[in-house]
Amino acid sequence: MNKEVVVRILFFILLVLLQVLVFSNMRIGAYVPYVYVLFIILFPIKSNRAVFLLSSFLLGLSLDFFFSSGGVHAAACTIIAYVRPQALKFSFGRSYEFQTIKLSKVSIAAKLAYFSILIVIHHLVLFLLETFNLSFIFYSLKSTLFSSIYTVLLSLVLVTLFSKRKE
Repeated sequence: MNKEVVVRILFFILLVLLQVLVFSNMRIGAYVPYVYVLFIILFPIKSNRAVFLLSSFLLGLSLDFFFSSGGVHAAACTIIAYVRPQALKFSFGRSYEFQTIKLSKVSIAAKLAYFSILIVIHHLVLFLLETFNLSFIFYSLKSTLFSSIYTVLLSLVLVTLFSKRKE
């Protein structure tokens, strides 16, 4: 097995365990950061799309298993994996078209846009499917807003802390 594949599998397992054991208990009010989406956000761009979509689905399914959430995480993860190329193109433009993106080298504004687009879509799908009732639309939108802010900030901090600096 390829070293890169092993690293991805370990990252997958690490993020699931961290989400279940740590981040799900880091509440600010009623809001939880869902940093496991970093697996999807940071997945290599040049990889096989089918493997990426399947991995994203399995990530969500793993969390649904731990949280007994009936598939809402799997749906949200699969949707953001599917729209990720559009988010990359919107956030990075020509760099994405030429497959030359290095997150450590892009501006904070581009990185913030990319993370925010995928995280907001993920959270919106997650909370809308979780409530599945239009009478809870304001609850879903409020939860999306505050959990997204929390997740984006924490994700950016984690990526900045653990990024490799090559100078």
